[in-house]
Amino acid sequence: MDAFSALAEPRRRKIVELLAREGRLSASEIYRKFDVTAQAVSQHLHILLDAKLLRMEKRAQQHIYSINPESIEEIKHWASCMHTLWSESLGRLEEVLEEEKGTK
Repeated sequence: MDAFSALAEPRRRKIVELLAREGRLSASEIYRKFDVTAQAVSQHLHILLDAKLLRMEKRAQQHIYSINPESIEEIKHWASCMHTLWSESLGRLEEVLEEEKGTK
């Protein structure tokens, strides 16, 4: 699953936001923040790992999760490119509208 598909689900976005705010958290710390079963949160974590949005390290019996900054940077880059394209499109539209005003 790609990052955008993974982030389409609200609980997965909340997990990413939680880790962005609080830093590294164990699976059990993450589970406690949600009103669904630990198994459901575990499935969300697995999807986020598969999408490379999160990193996980094992410490003894704990799984510690954190944001994968490279993936977040890729999303940021994509969003920036889309913003540039959108701004250019609006600029061209503005030019056409100004030309239309001038010919009337």
